[in-house]
Amino acid sequence: MDGALLRSLTPSVLTVLVRRGADFAAAEDAVQDALVEALRVWAADPPRDAKGWLVTVAWHKFLDATRADTARRRREDRVEEEPTPGPAPAVDDTLQLYFLCAHPSLTPASAVALTLRAVGGLTTRQIAEAYLVPEATMAQRISRAKRTVSGVRFDRPGDVATVLRVLYLVFNEGYSGDVDLAAEAIRLTRQLAARIDHPEVAGLLALMLLHHARRTARTASDGSLVPLAEQDRGRWDTALIAEGVGILQAALARDRLGEFQAQAAIAALHADAPTAEETDWVQIVEWYDELTRLTDSPVVRLNRAVGVREADGPRAGLAALAALDASLPRHTAVAAYLHERDGDLATAARLYAEAAHKASNLAERDHLTRQAARLNAHGCR
Repeated sequence: MDGALLRSLTPSVLTVLVRRGADFAAAEDAVQDALVEALRVWAADPPRDAKGWLVTVAWHKFLDATRADTARRRREDRVEEEPTPGPAPAVDDTLQLYFLCAHPSLTPASAVALTLRAVGGLTTRQIAEAYLVPEATMAQRISRAKRTVSGVRFDRPGDVATVLRVLYLVFNEGYSGDVDLAAEAIRLTRQLAARIDHPEVAGLLALMLLHHARRTARTASDGSLVPLAEQDRGRWDTALIAEGVGILQAALARDRLGEFQAQAAIAALHADAPTAEETDWVQIVEWYDELTRLTDSPVVRLNRAVGVREADGPRAGLAALAALDASLPRHTAVAAYLHERDGDLATAARLYAEAAHKASNLAERDHLTRQAARLNAHGCR
């Protein structure tokens, strides 16, 4: 059973059902039921037309659920016609579905959460971690969003800002884990940039390309994480870097700065440095200041503390960190790094071990554990 194939087909199947009159929540449930059925039967009897099979089965599931619900009898007249036999059209509806999920009846935060869950393929836990909220809180938010759009006609697509936020979070999740997810986010953002002349769309595409250019250098042969300063820059994709920088420069020239352009500028400064020691940290801190002004994000302030350390020394970095909430994700890991640079190896080792215990990503947990072990071994000598 090809799980990647099922995930890639889900948005298009969901779009077909929505277009045929199904409300979003019921359509999503029907598609999920069809995927379960596919997992059960495809191994022994794979269909010739996977998408057509899923559309037909999901449509039957939706019809069955609709007929069983007396409160929805009026909708049966609109949905009783089944899809015509034969292969489903090979049209990529994913980006359009992103816009449909970003419905004006939802708040931007709810629209992003719903889209990430229904279309992006992220789990509730992953979405909750991205938003820095408990998983139960995010589950309630997604459920409320489903209820809100239930029965709403999807003829008023949402705004670009919400779609950009979704694509950004999907890319981030893919960049730290599933590479295919990151590549899919880039593909959709390219499509969006081709359709919409907007500097923040260009900024997000540039940011993705600049980060993706470093993908192969982020892990060693044993799968362990390689920090940015230790990466083999010869393995970076120079073509992607050049493309990203060119797109960013054109966007910045329009003098309509947004958060994705600012993030891309920081990534470009890292990409432009021949070595880690030659990185222009002063400029990076200035861009973090711009990004803080635009977003007032605690995560941005946390990353800024690292930049301050590199530009002005570890004490300055620790002072910037002291102003932040210690419960922030990765706060402990950053504190460990800053204490190590300040020469307090015992505190750094303890904090690395504590950060490893908190890490939700296995690769990050292993990296932090090795950092703690390295410093502990250093202290024993």
